[in-house]
Amino acid sequence: MPLSHSELLQLKRWNTPTIYNGWEQITKRDCAADAFNREETQDFMPQMGPMVGYAVTLVIEPSEKSHKQIANAWEDYRQYVASQQGPKIVVVQDQDKPQVIGSFWGEVNSNVHRALGCVGTITDGAIRDVDEMTNAGFKSLARRLCVGHAHSVPVQWNCEVEVFGRSIQPGQLIHADKHGFLAVTQDEESELLAASRFMDNNECETVIAAARNCAGLSSDEAVQQINDAGAAFGAATRKRFGADGEW
Repeated sequence: MPLSHSELLQLKRWNTPTIYNGWEQITKRDCAADAFNREETQDFMPQMGPMVGYAVTLVIEPSEKSHKQIANAWEDYRQYVASQQGPKIVVVQDQDKPQVIGSFWGEVNSNVHRALGCVGTITDGAIRDVDEMTNAGFKSLARRLCVGHAHSVPVQWNCEVEVFGRSIQPGQLIHADKHGFLAVTQDEESELLAASRFMDNNECETVIAAARNCAGLSSDEAVQQINDAGAAFGAATRKRFGADGEW
């Protein structure tokens, strides 16, 4: 079952690196290779904070005029988006990459997708109307900005896409902010919130607390205090998850 609205809101309270710290403890995948973007992203609305949602997927190719002949493309695509569970993040693979010919996103599309339950997009192409998109409450991680839309129409949807070096399946839970994004698998969802909360508390109660409380200590005493806190952090992580944490 998907996470509750309350659980999604709680996940949104932390940045994506904090969610990664929790994910690292519960996943069976490689924490150095899986789930996160492998290429640089740009967050054009960092002031909006993190976004959390389930992936709806789309492929575009703005350079190719013939795609405009696809029958009922807009109607069928919008029906697909509307039918999926929310909140939703639209993950768009731009077939023109590494070129940028035109943007699928702008003031109109962001407002339309917001009405269909989408909170933002991750696209390896471009966006435009960035202020108007922000005003619509529609967050975007993209490669760059551009001026025009060219021949931007839905080409394929509800399919596997690849953006920023990461393959994304429809329905995957995504957490994204100015650092990048993390796409988890369904079997990782249920433990993600509790694991992220635990790891954040563990840092605050051990290594961060020790580092912030070094006033009046000698260098040797400060190092020893931090080392002891690191050991306590590791012990708590092993007790909870049976594995070492970052420290």
